Parts: sequence; C-alpha cells; structure tokens
Amino acid sequence: MELKDYRAKIDEIDAQIAHLFAERMQAAEAIADYKAQNHLPIYHPAREREVLLSASQAAAPYSREARVVFGAMMDVSRSRQAARLAGESPLTQAISRAVAETPATFPQNATVACQGIEGAYSHQAANRLFALPQILFFQRFDGVFQAVEKGLCRYGVLPIENSSAGSVTEVYDLMKGRDFSIVRGTRLHIVHALLTRGAKLGQIREVISHEQAVRQCAPFLKAHPEIRVTLCANTAVAAQTVANSGRDDLAAIASPACAEIYGLTALPDSIQASDNNHTRFIVISKKPEIYPGANRISLMLTLPHVAGSLYRMIARFSALEMNLLKIESRPIPGRDFEFMFYFDVEASCANPEVLSLLAELESTVSQFAFLGNYAEV
Repeated sequence: MELKDYRAKIDEIDAQIAHLFAERMQAAEAIADYKAQNHLPIYHPAREREVLLSASQAAAPYSREARVVFGAMMDVSRSRQAARLAGESPLTQAISRAVAETPATFPQNATVACQGIEGAYSHQAANRLFALPQILFFQRFDGVFQAVEKGLCRYGVLPIENSSAGSVTEVYDLMKGRDFSIVRGTRLHIVHALLTRGAKLGQIREVISHEQAVRQCAPFLKAHPEIRVTLCANTAVAAQTVANSGRDDLAAIASPACAEIYGLTALPDSIQASDNNHTRFIVISKKPEIYPGANRISLMLTLPHVAGSLYRMIARFSALEMNLLKIESRPIPGRDFEFMFYFDVEASCANPEVLSLLAELESTVSQFAFLGNYAEV
C-alpha cells in the first residue's frame, strides 16, 4: 500500500469515529435529561472509572492511549450535560448579581491599600489604576488583604507576577482562605536603579532591596561579588533606609522615582537583567465587581492526586476555546505533595458556556474559588 492508501483508511475510520462521537453526545444529553428529571448529580465518578477500565481493556495494547481519549471524551460529555442543565447556582447567581450591580466605569478615586511606603512599585501601580487614590500603606502583603477584608480600604493593589523573576509566591499563598475578588489588573514596566547618597559604584559594599528586585538584578550583583546583599520588605523601604543611614557604602535597588522622593542619586544605568521587565498587579476588593470588557478569569482549585487530572482540566478549557494565560501551583500545608492550582484564562462570564463550566467545577472539585472576572489595563 502507498501512503495515500493508509491516509484514505485513516479518513474512513475518522468519519466513523466522528459519527459515533455525535451519537455518544446525543446519548449523553438524553442522560442529562434523565438525571434532571430524577434529581441525580451529573458527576458519577464510579461510573467514569468503570468506563475508563472497560475502554482500556478493550483497546489493548493501546490501553494508556484509550484512557486519555476516553477521559477527555467524558469531560466533554459532562460539560455538555452541565450546559444543557444550566440553572442558577449560588456561584452563577453571585456572578450575575455582580454584573448587574457593578457600574459601567471603573472608579477614578478610592481608598486603596498598598504594601510598602511612598515610591513603592505597588504605589506606582495604584497611581496608574486610579486617577486620585487615597493610599494607605501597610508593611506586609497580609496587611493589604486584611485592610480590604475589614472594610478599611475599598481596594488593595498587589503584585502577582514578574516577567523575569516569576510569581510572587507570598501573595499566592495568602490567597488561600481569603474573602476577596479580583476586579482589575495592570502591567507596570519595572526599571531598577542603584540609589546612593552620592557615592560611586566602586564605593558600594552593601546593597539593600526586596528579594524580587534582587532576583531581577542577579547578573549585575553576580558581576560585583564584593557587594553584600541584604533583603528588606520593599524597594522603597530600601531607598528610605539608605537615605537615613548616613553611610556612603550602602546602596538601594529601587526605582528612579525613589531617588527623587528620598533625595538620593541614581547611578546612570539601569541594572535589571532585562529591559523587558514587567510586573503584573491585581486590584482586589471584598465585594465582587465585574466591569464591562472583563476578559480574564482567575480561579483557585484543587485537583485529584492522580495521573492526568491537570491535563484533563486544561482540556476542558480548550474545549470552550478558553486560552490558558497562567497556571501556578502552591503546596497545601499539612497535605504531603498536594497542591492548590491557580488558573488565569482568557474568557468572560458573559458567555453562558463559561458560566456552566464554572458551576460544574464548583460542584465537582473538592476546593474551588472563583477569584474574579476582570480586565488588564
């Protein structure tokens, strides 16, 4: 046989598979109707395990491949059933209420919580997001969450990810068990400078800064092993510390804006590893708000500790053409090698299919949190 003959055979088989797949989906929809009439749950894990075992045995010697294919097919079928039976759930009601109650435009002035002090990158992000923010500064990220939870501030601004140094893991870890909603996002171009009290580079023996800034400037610091690195809570705190130190051998890694605020000298060249250095910031609120144009959804959930569970979750996003923008995993304290997953997907809650998927996930995974539907500006 020639290659074209093998391909013709594949085409013939694919046509049969497509026809049988359509029949299977119709049968799944009929099952959904039956479950609705008899008040049965959509998700039946024992039945799914039975189907996977049967398919893997029948497809030997391609048992592993069959489990992948049939697992994905059952995920699609379950999502179709959920969409067919979509009704009001507590989650979809909360989302609909947020959409209805949120004003058409994002506020220009508000009381905003930021970590750090004047000149911190969170402060700069807040000034970009709000025209006239009233800013309250907190020493730690935890203070920002608490200020929002307790109603001290309407919003909080937090860094979530840097293009060079990766995720701000402390913020992700603080998200677990919190009552908040992400309502906005932005990206800030980060430029790090070496700030001194007028000293030259050759005089510097110690540098102080936040660990993220230190990581972003690692090549520069590696090229100057004579300089000792000391970590502190924030880049602006580092600049303030240098200004008040009375030392000419101490420098801060911070933004050029901090040089003006704290009366320091910025050495001429930026020292971050990449000029394409951006940090993503999120705006959190206690009350859910979904503004027009929201096109990014953030979720937090756990997955079964079995092979293929993450793949199958991503496949469900893919089935609805939801582009996966970010995935982060963080260990769950007290549970060996189990993780909380954070997903950012490009999608809108205005899409009924997306709402159905969210309602399905809420009812089928052991821990699930809808963190928000928002836009980045």
